[in-house]
Amino acid sequence: SMPSEMLVKIFSYLDAVSLLCVSCVNKRFYHLANDNGIWLKIYSGCFPPKRTIWKVKSVQTETGPLSSAPIQDRKPGYWKKEYILKQTAAVTTRVMQLVKPADLYTGLPNRIKKAIKASGLSWMIVLKDRNGKEHVMEQADLFFKDTSVTIFWYSASWPCLDILLSLKLFGVTPLLLDQSKAPSKNGPRRRSLIAEYDFSNLTESNVTLGADKLVQLFSLDPGLLVGLWKGKNEIAFVMASLHYHQLLERSTLGSATVQYVLPSNKPMLDDIDPEYGLHDYDLHLDMHSGSCTYLCGTFKSLFCRKGDIENGYLRLTVVSLKDNTKHVPLIGTVGLSWETDAFKGNVKDCFVMDVTLLDESRKPFWCFSAPVCMELSSKGLSSKGSSLYDYMGCVYTTDYADAEGKVSVELVWLEETKEYFIVSLVLYVSTEKVNNWYGTNY
Repeated sequence: SMPSEMLVKIFSYLDAVSLLCVSCVNKRFYHLANDNGIWLKIYSGCFPPKRTIWKVKSVQTETGPLSSAPIQDRKPGYWKKEYILKQTAAVTTRVMQLVKPADLYTGLPNRIKKAIKASGLSWMIVLKDRNGKEHVMEQADLFFKDTSVTIFWYSASWPCLDILLSLKLFGVTPLLLDQSKAPSKNGPRRRSLIAEYDFSNLTESNVTLGADKLVQLFSLDPGLLVGLWKGKNEIAFVMASLHYHQLLERSTLGSATVQYVLPSNKPMLDDIDPEYGLHDYDLHLDMHSGSCTYLCGTFKSLFCRKGDIENGYLRLTVVSLKDNTKHVPLIGTVGLSWETDAFKGNVKDCFVMDVTLLDESRKPFWCFSAPVCMELSSKGLSSKGSSLYDYMGCVYTTDYADAEGKVSVELVWLEETKEYFIVSLVLYVSTEKVNNWYGTNY
């Protein structure tokens, strides 16, 4: 029953974030909170009009959008929209300045952590059940590595797995960012859809990655790991691995329903000769788990001859079984660490693998971050005609595949030194991926 004029007067004392929140109460509040007079005051307080000094009569004259039309001639919400657009543009400019310098080794932005903080970016997952109800889970922990960020969600109130249909992964940014304080979870935010996963048959349709005494891990493509309490059909935690390549774009430029589409590569003139094959490629490889890093290395000058093309893949040999001068060890005890409010554990022989493959112009060509596991091989090194008598131990393999390529790793466990050695590492890049990248025909 309160008169509209009185409500508008009350609203005029609110800041921008509070105005956006109060406009969600009902339709009447929404229309009143769009008042151009209130938003013009907020706009002009944050973005003062430019002033131009004219030489004629030395008169100082105001110019800019504030004097271009009377307030009543603007549609309701005009200055609200202008304010939000200008604030968003200011944050985007600040973030883009942070991500421009690229790391010399990885070819990726080397100030990604500062850029994420400057944008107020966080991540959430939304679980949808069979009744159409959505369960929102905010991120719990973040772990930054050289080329990826690992995000953990855990809670004491996960919905029952039997009723879940899907999981959506979103990047979340505040609509209006105040640099002086941490973003509020209750303030206005926008979502950017990164990936959607089918949960209707989680344990039947997805790969079992590993297990410890408490949890069993299931891997979903791309880069999602779900931990279930052992012997129960209940979620313990969810983990996502996101590669830095196009991380900010995918987490901020998509909509709540449509994912951001990566722009196609513009091939350089005289860039590649199909008869010559790929050349001068660099690989940056990270193997890690949480705060532990098992391997972080760069392999340069990789190449693939025309004869290395087979079954729709181009082969890039990074570490050769026969060249023991390039074999590399993994540091520490390999395992995927996890933790909740009450429990923690480590799943042996599982880890996160980050691959960053740069082309000859130092552009990120193929990038991913995904949980993988090591499996005991039934074949020893001698079965491949190897003369590596230095290694006497069990052989393990780690494989990864997606639509763009495959990774095949062979490791040997040395009992004397209690460490793994990578004795073979081969990348298989899809010819379709190469043809789309260069506009060639392999």
